[in-house]
Formats: sequence, C-alpha cells, structure tokens
Amino acid sequence: MYIEKIPNRNSPPCILIRESYRQDGKVHKRTLANITHLPVRVIDAIGKLLKGGQIIEDLGDDFHIIRSWPYGHILSILSVINDTGLKSIIASRESKELHLVIAMIVSRIVNPGSKLATARAINRETCSTALGDLLAINHLSETDLYRAMDWLLKRQDKIESSLARKHLENGSLVLYDVSSSYFEGVCCPLARRGHNRDKKQGKLQIVYGLLCAKNGCPVAIEVFEGNTADPKTLKVQIDKLRHRFGLERVIIVGDRGMLTSARIREELAPEDGLDWISALKAPSIRRIMADKQIDRSLFDRQDLAEITHPDFSGERLIVCYNPLLEQKREKTRQELLAATEKQLEKTRKAVLRKRKPLRGVKQIGIAVGKVINKYQVGKHFRITLTDDSLGWRRKEDALESEARLDGFYIIRTNVEEKILNADETVKTYKRLSLVEQAFRSLKTVDLKIRPIYHYLAGRVKAHVFLCMLAYYVEWHMRQRLAPMLFDDDDKDNASRPQPSPVQRAQPSRRARHKAASKRCEDDNLPVHSFQTLLDDLATITRNTVEINGERFDKITVPTVLQQKALKLLKVRL
Repeated sequence: MYIEKIPNRNSPPCILIRESYRQDGKVHKRTLANITHLPVRVIDAIGKLLKGGQIIEDLGDDFHIIRSWPYGHILSILSVINDTGLKSIIASRESKELHLVIAMIVSRIVNPGSKLATARAINRETCSTALGDLLAINHLSETDLYRAMDWLLKRQDKIESSLARKHLENGSLVLYDVSSSYFEGVCCPLARRGHNRDKKQGKLQIVYGLLCAKNGCPVAIEVFEGNTADPKTLKVQIDKLRHRFGLERVIIVGDRGMLTSARIREELAPEDGLDWISALKAPSIRRIMADKQIDRSLFDRQDLAEITHPDFSGERLIVCYNPLLEQKREKTRQELLAATEKQLEKTRKAVLRKRKPLRGVKQIGIAVGKVINKYQVGKHFRITLTDDSLGWRRKEDALESEARLDGFYIIRTNVEEKILNADETVKTYKRLSLVEQAFRSLKTVDLKIRPIYHYLAGRVKAHVFLCMLAYYVEWHMRQRLAPMLFDDDDKDNASRPQPSPVQRAQPSRRARHKAASKRCEDDNLPVHSFQTLLDDLATITRNTVEINGERFDKITVPTVLQQKALKLLKVRL
C-alpha cells in the first residue's frame, strides 16, 4: 500500500491510499481510501505508518482500531449469490424482504441457528460479522425474519421454475430422493409419526423430497406430512416437472423404494416422454434367481449383464454383481446374528436364574421382541417359548437363500439402449449418491435443517426451502473451491482404463495426493474442508481505524491461501 497524489487541474490534488496487485500477468492498482479531507499532518503520519509502522509509537493514544468485523467469508458468499444469479432469481427488485432472505441464506451457511440468533448476529449492536453492514440492515427482529420467510414461500414456485429453466432441459436426467427430519413440538399439522431416519424415538417428523439436476445441483424441494410413504411423493414431482417446469421429456432417477412397480404402472407409464431408472427389490431379485434367469458362473468373467424377464415386459434389466458388496453383506449379517444370539442368551439366563427368574410367555416374549427389533434379523431365527424356557435356532435354509443374493442388484429402466447403454445406465443410477450428499449437508454437516421448531406449516415449508437455497449456494461454492478442498476435482482422470461402473469409483491421483499429504499438489498449500476454509476466510476482517479523531475502514491483507480462494470464487475485496 502507498499514498498517491492525483492532480486535479486548478483544485488541490486528490490524495488516495492505493495498493498494487497482479492479475493475468499484469500489474493493476486499486483505491482503498480517499484521505484528501484529512489534515496534512495526519496524511504524513499515515504515509510513515504505511512505510514502516514506526509512527504508531509516535501517535500514542491518537491511533485506535475501533472495531473489527469478520468479513471475507461473508463477502465471498454474497459474491457467489450475485454471480450465480440467485439474487435476481429470488426477486428482480431490491426490497427489505429480499435483503433479509439473502441474510438468512448467508447465516445458514456460516452459522446455522434459530431466527432469534440470526437476528442478533445481523443487528448492528449485537452483530458478529459484517453481514448486516454489507446488506445495509441496521436493525431487525426475529418477527421481520418470519415475515421475510412468508414472503419467500409465496415466491417458491416462481423461484423453482427459474432454477429449472437454468439447470434442466428436455431429455435431461432428474435425480429424486426423499428424506425426513425430526420435529420439536406437537402443534405443526405437517408433523407426524413415520419411518424415522434420524433414529429419534418418540419424535414427530416431516418428509421432504429433493429434485436435483444430473450433476447434483438442487432445483426444487417439496415438504410432505411426516407419515407420507416415499412412493406417495412421486405424483407431486411428476406434476411439477411436466406442468410447472414444462418438460415434455425427462428421465427420472429414483431408488427402488421410490419408483415401485405400482408407481411405474400407475403414474409413470401413462405419461408420454417420461422415462425412469430404478432398481428391483429383494423379493423380485429372489424370484428371478429362482427362475434361473441368472447364471452365477457368468459373473466369473464380468460384473454386469443385461437380461429380460416376462414379469417386467418392456423393461431392460441390468444385473450387477459386486464381490466386495457380497463380502460386506455377509460380514454384517454374521455380526448381527452373533449380537442377537448374545442378547438372547442373556434373556435365557434371566429365565433360568434362581432368584426372581423371568417367567411367563408374555414377559419372555417382550424381552425377546426387544432383542429382535434391535438388530432386525428376527426373520432368521425360529424362537420357541414356554412359561419357563426360551430356545432358538437359526433358519439355515433362509440364510442360504439370502446369501445367494449377496453382491447382486438389478437396475431396471425403460430408457432405450441407444440413449443409455448398460454401463451408462448403472452410472446414472449411482448418481443418486449426489442427492444423498445433499441430504448430509442439509441435515448434519453444514446447514443443520433439523431439529425443526416452527409451528405453522407455511413456516416449516419456508424453512426447508431456505435451507435448499443455502445448499444451492454451497454447491456452487464447492464446485469452484474443489481444488482447495478434499473433494476430487479431477474425476475425469480418476483412472485409466475406467473401472466397471459396478465397482466402487476410484479417486484420481490428485485426490489421493490431497488425502495423503493434506496439501494441494500444484502449490503445496494446505487442503481444507468447506467449513474450515470459511473459517479461514473469516479472518479477513474489516477494521474501523481512528487516527487523530479521523476514521476510515481498512481490510486486512489476505494470505496467499486466502487469495487463491478469493480468485476461485471470483471475489474482489
């Protein structure tokens, strides 16, 4: 940094604080502050300060840092929101509600919390970052945030349609999956008891379905009552894709619990131009294996084969065999069986003990039921109960029958081979892992969508939609920052030749280097996770400095690592 005097014709010169930087091989300079209005002695003092810093001692009590705001991470997120066009997608005109929605998106990425905590983090008197100042928000309450959420919910259909136009097109792949989050309280009409994915016993929950583009970018989200079965959510998504988004041709990718035979027959098949990719459930695989439609010896030389079956007329069935998956399932099964038998033995000892023995078919049955329900392998045991005895044995025939299916799974689709061959179809189905990654970010790692405390159904929907928009921003940031993160940023060159799509994808050499050394290969800078990199950028602060009663803002100089991150995010301080 340096002081530069700019001639101003017949007027006094303009005095600026500037700094030089290099971009695209050229040296540029930018203005940091205009100090023309300051007294000459103050300007001279600043000049000495910039050259060596010795003037601080001379100024004594006349030099103060009034306040420092964490700045770099906030500016980075806001820049990405603007650069991706999300701000204009949410609303084309500036408004208080728009600024508050943007503030809640940023807060959800930086430090997810309640609306009261978010309001306090933005208010100027209690703020913890420069967010409120950058968005020109001086004072607000949690009520203002709730009103902004209501405003956002009314615009959800329009926003999702704009995102669909940007990321989807006719004939494109759409990834769809469902998850749930537990709910605190009993007042919300959406909160119901259902399949508890969060393992929170006794809690109500909501269900939500997420639509993503083929690269995992989120496009739309829908909230359902907590007892809604996964297949029941499909019709709403079909109507959304065909009517609201106007897609005449689309390929929906969903798991076997979602795209069931009934849903395919009743909701997908009647729609022209609506193709799908899913998988068969275990009973169907067992029936095909029993019909000897699959020769296991065939998979000694290959790990996938395409077949047909009369029960699935007009569909392509792609049988996949993964020996590593077979070993994993067998190991897991044996561990669960052993754990169950260990607990059953404890129950048997309780029945046989002399002091206060467990008696009665009902009481023994309750104890056995707890064990069976805990490990979910009760179907493999034959239990015998009397008032004073307990016995069991494994169903070896059932175990052998299940073991024959280990390592096998079957992809089903109506997509023609000329559009997607067998390898491409398997790879496409595996893209559902991108939606699962989105759920991990939404629920646990970054955005913490749960637990949910809102009472009104509209507020719950707005909260979930707000979290999806936050993940939309995070997804774009991760794509740009991939060279600095532990993410694999060189998947196209992961391995040559490419392994079979059935096998686990191998990381690239760059990803293995980052994982082993914890440093980037090209510049030897430390590798970060997304959250630790945000924490690093937060150390770029905006400082309010006072010299001899005159105040101005000064941003800390970014480190080399921070400069790299800002360049990848296309952020200018």
